Amino acid sequence: MQGNPIGWFEIYVDDMERAKKFYQALLDVTLEKLESPTKMEIEMWAFPSNMESYGATGALVKMDKVKAGGNSTLVYFSCDDCAVEESRAATNGGTVQVPKMAIGEHGFISVVEDTEGNMIGLHSMK
Repeated sequence: MQGNPIGWFEIYVDDMERAKKFYQALLDVTLEKLESPTKMEIEMWAFPSNMESYGATGALVKMDKVKAGGNSTLVYFSCDDCAVEESRAATNGGTVQVPKMAIGEHGFISVVEDTEGNMIGLHSMK
């Protein structure tokens, strides 16, 4: 296998404006609108990325017949200190499912639920 094990992720949402607001506040970023790569009716907003750096990028996606939540995918966002982003989740319409906890030599994680019912992970080394 070459490159990163995850090349892209999509987080499906029901209410794009609500989801954008949550993720932009949670991660202190600005999402960028992507044009649909197909003729399908799809709305996509990409997370900031640097293709020369380690890690994967992805987008929030709103598509007919694909409901948010209830999926079995957990995406972890890298953070300086996951407690910071964890605190933003609760103040922006999400809920903390697993408060910051140590995972040994691999750092720390938090798990939160977004405004669309998706579970996401937050990871940091401190």
